[in-house]
Amino acid sequence: MTVDPRRTALALGRFGLGARPGDLARGEPVEEALRREILAGTVPLPSGPDLAATPTLLAALQAEEQVRKLAREAGPDVPMPAGPPPPPIQERVYRAEVAARLALAQAAPTGFVERLVWFWANRFTVSAVRGSQLRVGAGAFEREAIRPHVLGRFRDLLLAVATHPAMLIYLDNVASVGPSSPAGQRRGKGLNENLGRELLELHTLGADGGYTQDDVTALARILTGWSVQRDGNAEGLPGSTVFRRGAHEPGAVTLMGRTYLDLGPEQLRLALDDLAGHPATARHVALRLARHFVADDPPPALVARLSQTFLDQDGDLARLALALIDAPEAWDPVQRKVRSPQEFLVAATRGLALPPDPRVVMGALASLGQPFWSAPAPNGYPDEAGAWASPEGLRTRLDVAARAGQLAAGTDPAAFAEAVLGPLATDETRTALRRAESRAQAIALVLMAPEFQRR
Repeated sequence: MTVDPRRTALALGRFGLGARPGDLARGEPVEEALRREILAGTVPLPSGPDLAATPTLLAALQAEEQVRKLAREAGPDVPMPAGPPPPPIQERVYRAEVAARLALAQAAPTGFVERLVWFWANRFTVSAVRGSQLRVGAGAFEREAIRPHVLGRFRDLLLAVATHPAMLIYLDNVASVGPSSPAGQRRGKGLNENLGRELLELHTLGADGGYTQDDVTALARILTGWSVQRDGNAEGLPGSTVFRRGAHEPGAVTLMGRTYLDLGPEQLRLALDDLAGHPATARHVALRLARHFVADDPPPALVARLSQTFLDQDGDLARLALALIDAPEAWDPVQRKVRSPQEFLVAATRGLALPPDPRVVMGALASLGQPFWSAPAPNGYPDEAGAWASPEGLRTRLDVAARAGQLAAGTDPAAFAEAVLGPLATDETRTALRRAESRAQAIALVLMAPEFQRR
């Protein structure tokens, strides 16, 4: 099969993380490289000494906070160790999680699987800005609840997300108690509907999926008892997911017209299985996937085809990804999507072959408005151009591009443009390169070119 360099350049931006030097000269069709990533069925896991399991991290956080509390209570007369104090565990772990993701992104052959991880982690948002527990646990949530399931069944992903300690903490399910449960009657506490509402509105059916407030309340009742272990005991470390029978609302519950008997933790599994296979969930997932990869307003035929694939393949997310790259609409030569700040920075470091410095990248992402795992609301970072292509946002990108140009001032701008854009480079971009006053300025021009900013 003849290799089309323009199609390769388009695909590495649209489905992957951007071209690296030499990627556009590959000898195989890019569709085969994308397909191979999915069919391999492996999702790389970040690794490092600070990337422990969530219960281990939360137990360490709890112990460190107790030590700091005791030190504060002891007063200023107690001698302290010499030298500056080490950074709090949540900051150390957060930086390590970011560094590990950047390393995976830099090394990925195309980055299609990494993009799917990013997509699902954003769709099932937990925010690291919501306190120290989530600062230390947001990256672990992605490692434990998202990555193992992005090429598996949606129902397994949904259950892992809904019962992970980070999600239970983020959406306050740890504070939800069945009003008629022993704990509810003893303490006078009641339902917290946050997780139930977001599971229906954001994670499964969608806002127009046909559910009512009664369904939100019903799912919140099913979720009671799902909490996080506070203290280490026979049930596990602090921070482990635990189902507390004494806090679970007793009795059968009717959700979306189906009745679920009070079977303890199995009640939630059965309810989520049905929500995962609902036609409204298929439409919602298909729309979000097409919007992320193809267009802010994706073609209805594409959404319908992806939705049907989701239903026909029992929520098999690998088959859904393959259906996406098989769809002719996904290969529209017009670059309709604006790269998000994370996509922009990773594409720049890949193209320039710069080792991503986590501190520099974290600072740049903060200025661009998209730090890792820090979306301001449960619906995640937006996927539409308007959120990222504002005048202020583009000015900040220009500043970042200028700094990148300075860091890579030894790079040949023409070779860089050929490596990351190839046949996508327009005459206007090539003319601007020739007129640049310096190599650093020329590299910044490539990074700010419309054909690099879009995918």
